[in-house]
Amino acid sequence: MLFDLRGRGRRRTVRVIYIGLAVLIGVGLVGFGVGGGFGGGGIVSSLNSREGSGGVDYSKQISNYRKALAQNPKDTKTWEQLTKTLTLQAGGEAYKNSNGTLTPAGKKVYNEVAEAWNHYVALTSKPNLALAKVMVRIFDEEGLNQPASTVEVLQTIVAGEPNNASYYGFLAAYAYLAHKDSLGDLAAKKAVALAPTGQRTHLKIQLAEVKKQANAKKGATGATGTTGTSGTATTGSTSLTGP
Repeated sequence: MLFDLRGRGRRRTVRVIYIGLAVLIGVGLVGFGVGGGFGGGGIVSSLNSREGSGGVDYSKQISNYRKALAQNPKDTKTWEQLTKTLTLQAGGEAYKNSNGTLTPAGKKVYNEVAEAWNHYVALTSKPNLALAKVMVRIFDEEGLNQPASTVEVLQTIVAGEPNNASYYGFLAAYAYLAHKDSLGDLAAKKAVALAPTGQRTHLKIQLAEVKKQANAKKGATGATGTTGTSGTATTGSTSLTGP
């Protein structure tokens, strides 16, 4: 059993999936963009670092952006800047309990990030990819625990980086966790096709196990969601479409 989604370490499952897929596909963690700022931050670095505010309070900047948006609620750039600044604010250690769960204040600021992001993506057809990768941390099990929202963010990422096997693998894994099996199968197929030849069989087995465990968890908990929920991820030359 590669991933036990029902065990005590279930909250860490997606982190394990990330690292496992990264190693499996032969992509070093540096390839996911390690470092500060939004020029190249990647999913793994976003998950593993809460460098965030580092004690800096961004409240004044956030307030200024909100005031500007009250005057011009369709200003895409300001929504983007607000979302970025809120993610920095959300990075503070004060928003996490010792076991990694969100404090009440943390949940509030994470929800504010999600709300700002949703406004932003409603206004643009090409969201900032580096910011999208940071949003995975907001929506994943270490954050708001919203796999369906994580799937939507990953669809944006694969649309922007259509030849990255790892991101398709992540999309497949999260789609299974969100009980969107048809989309997961399509993303898994794409991930396998893009992976190095020697890694394809193992990757296929890994993703099949994620699907199996996600469905077992769904059956055990009576989780809502329909296997085969439709979904579409469009890239420049590739479209993943669930029935």
